[in-house]
Amino acid sequence: MIFANIEYLFLLLLLIPYIIWYIMKRKRIEPTMQVSTARMYMKTPQSWRVWLLHAPFILRIVTFVMIVLVLARPQTTDNWQNTEIEGIDIMLAVDVSTSMLSEDLKPNRIEAAKQVAAEFVNGRPNDNIGLTIFAGEAFTQCPLTVDHNVLLNLFQSVGCEMVQRGMIEDGTALGMGLANAVSRLKDSKAKSKVVIILTDGVNNRGDISPLTAAEIAKQFGIRVYTIGVGTNGTAPYPMPTYGGVQYVQIPVEIDEQTMSQIAGITNGNYFRATSNSRLKDVYREIDKLEKTKLNVKEFSKREEAYEIYAVIAFICILLEVILRNTVLKKIP
Repeated sequence: MIFANIEYLFLLLLLIPYIIWYIMKRKRIEPTMQVSTARMYMKTPQSWRVWLLHAPFILRIVTFVMIVLVLARPQTTDNWQNTEIEGIDIMLAVDVSTSMLSEDLKPNRIEAAKQVAAEFVNGRPNDNIGLTIFAGEAFTQCPLTVDHNVLLNLFQSVGCEMVQRGMIEDGTALGMGLANAVSRLKDSKAKSKVVIILTDGVNNRGDISPLTAAEIAKQFGIRVYTIGVGTNGTAPYPMPTYGGVQYVQIPVEIDEQTMSQIAGITNGNYFRATSNSRLKDVYREIDKLEKTKLNVKEFSKREEAYEIYAVIAFICILLEVILRNTVLKKIP
């Protein structure tokens, strides 16, 4: 802790003459009574009020000290700290096309994917993790970071509404999504670099084919885990109509051959997630990867810390007023 106005601490020197003045004053005004002998009063018990006589003086000193500390503005110090941790660099690439609203996973595919991915992020505190989202086009939602609170906050805003509102084109640009994630990992110095790409469709958009993107990932030593989300056959899809939401059965079409090829080219694995629990299999596999050391610079922000001293000063003033008007009240 530091003080922004440390010169105010010199005011504490005023306590020395005040304490001396108090002691001398008490000697002058000490009541006396002349008696032949004081032996009869030796065993007389002292009232508890006697012990409180000096309480206002002590409270006044504490109050003065607290006020001086408030004026000196105590602050928590800024702190840069370099730490070395072990982890891997991971980019999550999540499909946000409208078909991800299908409810063969609960509550639907996109929410199930977000929930399991969030659990994975919470379980990997030492990893650099980023997020790419894609539909008919792809972009980075969050670059690689060890600040997982920021990542999770951005993850919560991910949804198919972005496509429904026309913010990005609908469709499945699988190659673009993978290429975007690779671009975030290509300069990484980590020994283990991973892309987890999750989709429920077939590549039908974008200027880069999925296999070309996989070859690029291989050149940079990036391992790709592919997840095909969706049950077998058909899945219930909420179709908005003038009369409300109507559920229709849509076919589940996942290009498993391409997904397997992507994983094979990059020495990864392909998973078919037909349920929420199945989604966790890919994360168990990632836990087996080799970890690498990362240098992290942490910064703690300076904040004002005077509140506790102000509260103590207020309490001391209040106690002194109460004592002087109750048990220590003087009657003329």
